[in-house]
Amino acid sequence: MDSTPPSRASARQWSALAVLLLPALLTSMDISVLFVAAPAITEALEPSATQWLWMMDSYGFVMAGLLITMGSLGDRVGRRKVLLVGSVLFGAASALVAFASSAELLIAGRVLLGIGAATLAPSTLSLVRDLFPDERQRRVAVGAWTTAFTGGAVAGPIVGGILLENFWWGSVFLINIPVMLMLLLVVPFLVPESARSSHAGFDLAGAATSLVAILALVFAVKNLTEHGLDATTVAVGVLGVLFLVVFLRGQRSATAPLIDVSLFRDAAFTAAVGSGLVVSFAAAGLGLLAFTFLQTVHDLGPLAAALHALPTFAGTFAGAVLGAGLAGKVRPGVLLCTGLLIGAAGFCVVGSLSPTTPVVVFIAGYTVLTLGVGIVGTLANSLVLGTAPAHRAGAAAGISETSNELGAALGIAALGTVSATVYKNGVGQELSFLPPEATETVTATVQAADVLAEPEAADVRSLAFDAFTSGVNVAAFSAAGVLAVVAVLAALALRRTKVPAGHSR
Repeated sequence: MDSTPPSRASARQWSALAVLLLPALLTSMDISVLFVAAPAITEALEPSATQWLWMMDSYGFVMAGLLITMGSLGDRVGRRKVLLVGSVLFGAASALVAFASSAELLIAGRVLLGIGAATLAPSTLSLVRDLFPDERQRRVAVGAWTTAFTGGAVAGPIVGGILLENFWWGSVFLINIPVMLMLLLVVPFLVPESARSSHAGFDLAGAATSLVAILALVFAVKNLTEHGLDATTVAVGVLGVLFLVVFLRGQRSATAPLIDVSLFRDAAFTAAVGSGLVVSFAAAGLGLLAFTFLQTVHDLGPLAAALHALPTFAGTFAGAVLGAGLAGKVRPGVLLCTGLLIGAAGFCVVGSLSPTTPVVVFIAGYTVLTLGVGIVGTLANSLVLGTAPAHRAGAAAGISETSNELGAALGIAALGTVSATVYKNGVGQELSFLPPEATETVTATVQAADVLAEPEAADVRSLAFDAFTSGVNVAAFSAAGVLAVVAVLAALALRRTKVPAGHSR
């Protein structure tokens, strides 16, 4: 076995990392940027309720469904090549969305944007492994990537809010184009092409079954959020599970499988993927509730709410730096467990809020949560890349990011459903004199209160804020419990895993 330490990264390699962080940031930003652009788009294109749902969901649906496939494709044809093709597609789709003149065109553009994002995200993460063979430097690089990818969800509403103060809604997508052009010009000179996998062929059957499985499961989760456990949710969920079983069985016998199922026999790999899923669950679930909480209960505008959330981005960055710094000194089980428990502590702070609690307390709890997310996300991505064979890095990155996307969908569904149920139970009887649709959400209730006379209007708002805050409390404590349980499981799964050596395996 060759014990020669790997070479240290040069300034060119660090410059290449800086370039690769940009698409990671943008693909994540485009998930959340619609949060602040929603009113302007609705006014301009007048979509139906169903069309608006597809505008929001189609990007994440397609991205989640194709991440494993595109990661595996990059392993076979070259990750840099897939990144460049994805840059062209992502830029073209951004232009289509920005200048869409109808709801149908915007939905089509979001689908193409999701395809482009599915090529960009696993390509950038797997290329990080190629650029940094040294284990310590790779942990720092993966920490930076984690900060960009997870921080993009926070940056999306901030950037969108600033642009919407001065430009039309399409500008929030148009900013993607100069970044994609820069990638096309710079990446061929800074980023070397990855070594192609020696395994011939491509598993088309696996790609098709994985796409159907993931799309069906994500759709079932989304439908559960919107309509509860109805026949559609059950039918599509069962379909997703069946295709997932077919996919996993097929991977064991395929000559060129999309994923190496044996990777999951490694406790470190499995714990890393599971932990990444859970922190995505936490971050996305609270993110869904946070901006509504800030804009309704605390009466902040979209831009003000986004700026208030800036410390949460700093929390993610601090967690990534801390995770990268401690990964070479602290056992993975201890560090993963600690990060998850820090996240749980942040949720407990959020769970203790009342409508009159100063907003700084909410932001503090949210920032503690993102600190834990940064620690876990960095270590999880490092473990995934470090345990997978080098020729399967793209597929491994695809697995990691697919688990993150599924975790985000589950978080939005589960925490959103918990919060909505508590809210409806809290206002249903007391506000029975309002139309039923006015008690579905806190926003609808506040709009209904605006047409009432005082002091009745104030009483309705107060009851709505109390009920919504109670929903956030219950969702937060539920999430804290999930993180605590997974922290124990991760500690047990990794109890024999030692601190990684200072160079790659």
